[in-house]
Amino acid sequence: MCGESRTDRKGCSLFTDLITGAGMSKDFKNSALRTITIERDAIADLMARIDHRFVTACETLMQCKGRVVVTGMGKSGHIGNKIAATLASTGTPAFFVHPGEASHGDLGMITSQDMVLAISNSGNTTEVVTLLPLLKRMGAPLISMTGNPDSALAREAVANLDISVALEACPLGLAPTSSTTVTLVMGDALAVALLEARGFTAEDFAFSHPGGRLGRRLLLRVSDIMHSGDEIPRVSVDTTLSAALLEISRKGLGMTTVVGADGRLEGIFTDGDLRRTLDRPVDIHGTPIRAVMTRNGRTIHDDQLAAEALNIMEELKINALPVLTRQGELVGAINMHDLLRAGVI
Repeated sequence: MCGESRTDRKGCSLFTDLITGAGMSKDFKNSALRTITIERDAIADLMARIDHRFVTACETLMQCKGRVVVTGMGKSGHIGNKIAATLASTGTPAFFVHPGEASHGDLGMITSQDMVLAISNSGNTTEVVTLLPLLKRMGAPLISMTGNPDSALAREAVANLDISVALEACPLGLAPTSSTTVTLVMGDALAVALLEARGFTAEDFAFSHPGGRLGRRLLLRVSDIMHSGDEIPRVSVDTTLSAALLEISRKGLGMTTVVGADGRLEGIFTDGDLRRTLDRPVDIHGTPIRAVMTRNGRTIHDDQLAAEALNIMEELKINALPVLTRQGELVGAINMHDLLRAGVI
């Protein structure tokens, strides 16, 4: 119970307000919606700015024999870091250089073979503008992203991409919000346009992301993770069923391949085949494996993606596959556990 004093009543009221939410702002949702609307409209305004200057910027970047060096100060620098990372992972070699550090030695990271993508909402950021005479003397072409087409940065650029906004989402008009969102979207538009122009593929993307799941799915070949040599479960067509079961047990893949006298694959015998075989009277010591094996079973080639092996297994609800060369030679075996260990699943 709350005390009777005025102080106690006030403390009790504040506690009750915290519990019930009374007295707190009810504008969180409206504020968020207003922010999203302002930034959405700012992005929509970019559509009209994808013009000849954007084409010039793309053509210039396509001709770059070195790296694209992205630079920007403050929030523009944070966005520039992300744009550089996106360019680099989509086929356009790029890195970020802080303009303040560039004036103190990091300018040595830039060569005449490189191109500079400079970002500044005002187009007059001191740390960035200071670099212009040096970049010009070096001969590194400049592309700019600014909100002011009459700025020093825009005037010196081969192409200036207009990232101006009518309104920042920040109600004070101070914190970069709409302007940074628009800059990021313009950078993505640039990266994707270059990606498509280069004919950049999913496999190319995977080479930039070998540590991720996508990289493993797009780079790992069956030959990288299959069992080969003596690890392949293998019996001849004349082997008895009991001996074939011992081979399955020894190799631990839940199946054995069955080969002819020439070593070519004739069939496969799996745990599933065993269950079906035991449903009928069979002498496991006298029955040759050729009488109960599966002929013309599904196989996979050693140069196919490991992800393709996964797709086949999932589609057919099987756990292992024999691996052949394109010439039909049995060179391996792969099962679901191999794919799991390799991180393909």
